[in-house]
Amino acid sequence: MTSENTLLERVRKLLAKAEAAGVTGPEAEALTAKAAELMARYGIDRALLAAARPETDQPANRVITVQNPWARVQAHLLCGLASAMRCQCIILPSSTPGTRIHMFGYESDIERADVLYTSVLVQMWQGLAGAAVPAWTSSPRAWRRSWLLGFTTAVVARVRAAEQHAAAEASVPQAGAGTGAALVLADRKQVISRAVQQAYPVTRTAKVTYSGSGYSSGYAKGQQADLGGSRLPGAAGKAIGGGR
Repeated sequence: MTSENTLLERVRKLLAKAEAAGVTGPEAEALTAKAAELMARYGIDRALLAAARPETDQPANRVITVQNPWARVQAHLLCGLASAMRCQCIILPSSTPGTRIHMFGYESDIERADVLYTSVLVQMWQGLAGAAVPAWTSSPRAWRRSWLLGFTTAVVARVRAAEQHAAAEASVPQAGAGTGAALVLADRKQVISRAVQQAYPVTRTAKVTYSGSGYSSGYAKGQQADLGGSRLPGAAGKAIGGGR
């Protein structure tokens, strides 16, 4: 997997440059956008490799417990990133504080969701800590919650766009190419959907709403977030974990 390691090393270098002192906003945005593009390409490469060598990337699942504060918002972020990266999440009933999430996906996609969630979550808390709650707001808590949801929406939209672009580029017919990327991704989606259906025959869609006025401020901050994070596959430390 030398080519994949080279790709990830490029991501590390881009992110190091984006996080360096003295880098301007536009420069950091361009660097992190490229990092997100490479991470999406990594996902496609792993999927195509597994089409030829299934043992390299198998369907998997894990149960994650997200702790308070703002557990449902964190769950919204995790599930949004997971969905953009071709995973599926089920939010489970819980009798204890926090939120339990059962994530289904191929190992490489769960890994990628872990990487981005780890990085973006830290950035989200840092951004919220630096956000000034307007003096005129009647509910600082509602303002902060809407800020968090705005941030989450922006980040997930950016990741989804990068993933869709990488998939579209990989699906362009090429002479001598093997199984098309579009077919591979469709097959993987069906495998994961069947796994979810087997485990949870009856589900319902959950929607997250907000009442505060900090959404647009959070959304703007989310558009500036570093989408690669400083921890990549193989690096120490994980933000999500556990097993069923």
